[in-house]
Amino acid sequence: MDINAFSRMKKSAVMINVGRGPIVVEKDLVKALNDGMIAAAGLDVLETEPVRCDNPLLDIKDSRKLLITPHSAWATTEARQRLMDEVAMNITAFVRGEARNVIGG
Repeated sequence: MDINAFSRMKKSAVMINVGRGPIVVEKDLVKALNDGMIAAAGLDVLETEPVRCDNPLLDIKDSRKLLITPHSAWATTEARQRLMDEVAMNITAFVRGEARNVIGG
């Protein structure tokens, strides 16, 4: 998402990114928010994590237009359960001497 994409959005648009940080050009997002091109944004991922002191997101004029969460959108109840199920299956396989999730071997 760059300034060209933001300029084509409705002024009432709210841009959400829970995918990958580099998808959004942060300096362009700040310009879009500061200039009223879009209404607001929510980010669960950033171009560079953790946030550095020179991050352009820190230059937003109205912080109410931007919500940043701590890279936690993945952590639904279902995702955590799948994670624990995988851990249990990996431990069981290890104890049995079995290989799981083998890549290239």
